[in-house]
Formats: sequence, structure tokens, C-alpha cells
Amino acid sequence: MPQRALTGTRIRERRLARGVRQSDLARQVGVSPAYLNLIEHNRRRIGGKLLLDLADVLEVDVQALSEGAEGALIQTLREVAGVQGETTEELQQPEGFAGRFPAWAALMSEQHGRVRALERVVGVLSDRLAQDPFLSESLHEVLSTAASIRSTAAILSDDTLDPEWQARFRRNLGEDSTRLAGAAQSLIDHLDTSPADSAGQQLPQDEVETFLTDPAGMIAQLERAQIAQHAELVDTMVASPQLTSATAKTLAREMLLRFGQDAVALPFDVLQAAVERFGVDPGLLAAQTGADVAVVMRRLGVALTSPPRGPAGLVICDGSGTMVFRRALPGLEMPRFGGGCPLWPLYRALAQPGMPICDHVELPGQPVQRYVCFALCEVLPQGGFDQPPVRRSTMLILPPTPSDTVPSRPVAVGPSCRICPRETCAARREPSILAGGF
Repeated sequence: MPQRALTGTRIRERRLARGVRQSDLARQVGVSPAYLNLIEHNRRRIGGKLLLDLADVLEVDVQALSEGAEGALIQTLREVAGVQGETTEELQQPEGFAGRFPAWAALMSEQHGRVRALERVVGVLSDRLAQDPFLSESLHEVLSTAASIRSTAAILSDDTLDPEWQARFRRNLGEDSTRLAGAAQSLIDHLDTSPADSAGQQLPQDEVETFLTDPAGMIAQLERAQIAQHAELVDTMVASPQLTSATAKTLAREMLLRFGQDAVALPFDVLQAAVERFGVDPGLLAAQTGADVAVVMRRLGVALTSPPRGPAGLVICDGSGTMVFRRALPGLEMPRFGGGCPLWPLYRALAQPGMPICDHVELPGQPVQRYVCFALCEVLPQGGFDQPPVRRSTMLILPPTPSDTVPSRPVAVGPSCRICPRETCAARREPSILAGGF
């Protein structure tokens, strides 16, 4: 098996292919030429914002620099081999197959990606059908209007009805018919919206999620500014055409202000240096940097974008379990409207405010998905002893690495009961729509 190139070597190869001088590239990403030379000769580790900047300047996907194009393909082939739980020696060596038959390997990877995408669509559609408030209101409007039309029609069928009352009921019938047509059209438009089509999403939460898919640039601006300037900066950011409703702008504004405060409390350079030295344990990082654990978790959730410990997922819910922010990992969807698996550390932390939780979780599927989750519930101050406590739970989701010590029995969780194939789960509250799993 050929030795895979290191990150620095890939950066150098890409730079030479584009005809960029080392000094020019160093100036564009804000480092000295000597330091970039050490990176290109694999004598300095690289990650985080610097890697993102290099990938941006060199116009290449960050994963192609950190792992190489073949790395993602080989990892996908390993996932395909694990679908049936096979562990033969031949299946444990996908590098040879990818080297001899690259086209077949790419085709298998693409098909596997489509299967995973369809699984995610099932989850999103199930969540919408079960919990979407707009869908519920539209169906209620259609049904109530249809019932009103039926009652009016029954009254008009009486030949003895006074002509004046007949005219009134005919007018009501016309108004109800117009209202029914409008409600039905709104319902059709909502159902026609594809879960994967960000341009057609209608809910404010969907707009905010799309807007904050990659917030690193906006957070970097807030980090460089004074706290007093944040409000004005954020107002400029939320004027983006991606946010079409006032509700979406308000939600995005609140989240960006929180991320800005976190960035000032824990600058990226400090976080990056601490991660390189101590790893990604939020508790240990909080002790070393002096920042709150929740602040560390939120910073990691938006800052970790590349292997080996990224990309990271970040989920925040309030005391009712309702999602207020969701930045999920690729392939992992958390229900937006509630109804999620109660075994997730995110929800368990609500019952233990201030108590950090770290769990290895395992989701069903093909292949089985495993993640490392850190969760913590905060009690927000309300300004008086007579005020009820307001709780907010935060969960950081990370992909495992080979160096992690995985427990013999990870916590078995699911996306939600409706699409979880585990029939014997003690936490199940409703039957699954999946007869035999995906």
C-alpha cells in the first residue's frame, strides 16, 4: 500500500501546481514564509483556521489537504464494508481495491452516499409530518373550512329557506370556498418543499440553519471587534438575503451575538493552541483556558471543521427539549420540532444542571454510526430568587478517532422513535414506521 502524502506535502503540491510562490501564499494567509516552509515540509502541525485559509487561497477542498482525495474514498469503502458487519481480512483493506479499480470504488462510494442521503430524507420527512407546526395549522384550516362548506351546503338544500338567508349562506359559501383554496395551495406549497432544497425552505429555523452553516467568517469579525460594536456588526450580517423573515433575522441575531461573546471570551488562537496540546475534552480545555465549559463547547462546535476531530456537531435545546440551534454532522439529523430520542446526552443533561456528561453513542443504520458526545446543562440567571430557573442544554458531537477508548457497550440512541428500528428499547414511546430497519 503506498504511503499517503502528509498535509504539508499536499499544500506544497497544490501551491506549485497553481504557480504560487511560497512568500506570496504566506502573506495571503498571514504567516511568515519560514513558518509556511516548516508546514510544507511536515515539521509543523496545521489545522483550524489556517488550514481553512490555505484551502481557500489554493481553491481546494479542505478535506483534500487534510486527508487527500483518496482518504475520503477509502473511509467510505470501509463504511460500505461494515454495512453487513463483515470483518474479513480482504474487506479490511479497501486501499488495494481503490487502487486497482478506482472507477468502481468511486461508483460504490457514490451509491453509498445516495443511500445515506435517502435515510436522512426519511428522518426529515418523518419529523415534518409528525411535528411541523405549519403543517398542523394548514391541515386544521383545510378541515375546518371543508366542514363549514359542508354545513352551509346542507342548509342551502332546504327549499323552504327564506331568500334573504339563502343569499347570506351563498355569500358565506363563496368566502369559505376562497379560503379553502388558499389554505390548500399553502399546504401544497409547503409539502412540495424538498428537505434538501435550502432555497425553498419556509420555516425561520430552516433559514437560520442554512445561514449559519459556516459561521466562521462572521465569528472571526466579531472576535476582532469590541463587544460594544457587536450589535451593529450583527445587524449588518443578518441583512443577508438568506434570511427572508423577521423571525429568522431575530433568531440569527441572538445566536450570532452569543457566538460573538464566546469568541471574545475564548479567542480562536487560544482555543487552537489548547486543542493541539490537550485535545478536545471541553472540561480540560475550560480548566486550561479559564473559559466556561459551555463556552468551550460552543466554540469547538463551530471551530472544528477538519479531521481528525472535525467536523463537529453542535446542538442546543431549552428546558422543554425544543431545539434552539442545530448544526448537525453530515449524515446525522436531530429532530427539529421535538420528539427526539430521550437517551441522547443533550436531554439527560437537563435533569443534571451543571453536571458534565461524556458518552460514546451508537446509532442504528448501515453502517452503525458512532459519535462522542459532550453535554452540559446551564441554569440561566433570571435576576431574582423568586424567578423560576431557565435551563439550556448544549451538546457537542464529535466523530471518534482510532485513539479513542470505546466502551464495550456504547449508549444506543436513535434519531426519534418513529424511525428507529430498535424494537426492544425501554425508552420507546411509539411504534416505528420501519418494519425491518433501513
